Amino acid sequence: MTKADIVIIGGGITGTMIARALSKYDLRTVLVEKENDIADGATMANSAIVHVGYDPEDGTLKGLLNVRGARLYDTILDEMNCRYLTKGAFIAACGEEEEKHLAVLTERADRRGIPYRILSGDEARKEEPNLSEDVTKVIDFYTTKVIYPWEVALKAAKVAVNNGVQILLGHEVTDIEKMNGKYAVHAGNEIIEASCVINAAGIMADRIASFVEEPWFTMRPRRGEYFVLDKDVHLVDHIIFPVPSEEKGKGVLAVPTVYGNTLIGPNSDYIDDREDNGTSYYGLDYVRKNMAKTLRNVPFNRSIRTFAGIRPASTSSDFIIEESKTSEGFINVASIESPGLASSPAIAEYVTQNFISKHFDLKEKEGYDMTLPKDIVLSDMTEEERNMLIRERPEYGRIVCRCEQISEGEILDALKGPLGATTVKGVKKRCRPGMGRCQGGFCEPLVMEILSRELNRDPLDIELDGKGSYILERSNR
Repeated sequence: MTKADIVIIGGGITGTMIARALSKYDLRTVLVEKENDIADGATMANSAIVHVGYDPEDGTLKGLLNVRGARLYDTILDEMNCRYLTKGAFIAACGEEEEKHLAVLTERADRRGIPYRILSGDEARKEEPNLSEDVTKVIDFYTTKVIYPWEVALKAAKVAVNNGVQILLGHEVTDIEKMNGKYAVHAGNEIIEASCVINAAGIMADRIASFVEEPWFTMRPRRGEYFVLDKDVHLVDHIIFPVPSEEKGKGVLAVPTVYGNTLIGPNSDYIDDREDNGTSYYGLDYVRKNMAKTLRNVPFNRSIRTFAGIRPASTSSDFIIEESKTSEGFINVASIESPGLASSPAIAEYVTQNFISKHFDLKEKEGYDMTLPKDIVLSDMTEEERNMLIRERPEYGRIVCRCEQISEGEILDALKGPLGATTVKGVKKRCRPGMGRCQGGFCEPLVMEILSRELNRDPLDIELDGKGSYILERSNR
């Protein structure tokens, strides 16, 4: 039995940010994740936006933590050398009725100290020529950022590990026993005894809670579907939103990403199967039709990929962050849907200050480090820098992914360390081979060869992503 002070269940952006925050204290912390890798659920498939906090209603945890989280990102992204862009967000109203709702948003922004500017439809179209002629007024929340969510989660987890947190991947929680004021968490082939359990299990949060109590909430998965446009399509310079509504949420967006692609989506459909992340004709058609409300000339024929993500929505309209009334030390961090990504640093702070501090004397470790060095990214370097690197390490001169210009050296770097990639998708998340126009058609076999060689595994045992997702069926030799 492994002894710990705190067990965090869930390796998405919420769980990893909590692990990072706790890692600076003299605590024995263990994070368990049922998948093969960090950030394989909602964190992997979303709009990638750090919302600044104008949308959530007053008096909610969403409102409180969104504003705080967005501000904390300013420091955290630089500390961990994460890639981001400050793009600004155009909230586009079409007609007088929608303009009335813009006034609600600006009032909230004023109360919360969020900067913005107001543009007429014509002024906005000078900056965004593809904006629909129906758009009559725009608010630009110009401090809005876009990030790579899984990069942030992976790096938060790496900081946590560097500071002594233990992370167990491929360990699904199957039971939690109460024993002598503590908990025995059954995860994979491990039993972890801890005083506190943090339930950050995303769409499975109600099932994890049911091991220790009858949860008052139920998770209600919502699927959002997206198009990814090729990076040589220059469609927008800002994130383009419709006016939000209760029924449609933030609506169908256009998002310029940090690597130059454009995301178009999502829809929002409640589904029964919590793991059904497949796209549908109906859902993608909805995205096409509704994007036309605010944006024209969208070249959907230049899409290189479609994908879907499952949002961890619940029967609660707000975040659920609370300690169980019947099970002391069991802390639910659930229903972390949008703006959960933007709120995650503040959620970690809130959990630490309001719950963990009641159970432990939070003493900072000697020598903890919340920073990470910059990754080697060949495409970011000057020609002189690349040539110097390749002379020292020739593996950086062997290009594996032609679309994104990713070298073998970068892939080898992605395999290193306790959180190194072990699957094709794991490599893709860390350094992007397969993210380009051919979507891995050229480089995926080469990535598999590198994984097989470096991990000393038979090619038949290399997985695409989750357990059992083998790519090859048999050898022809």
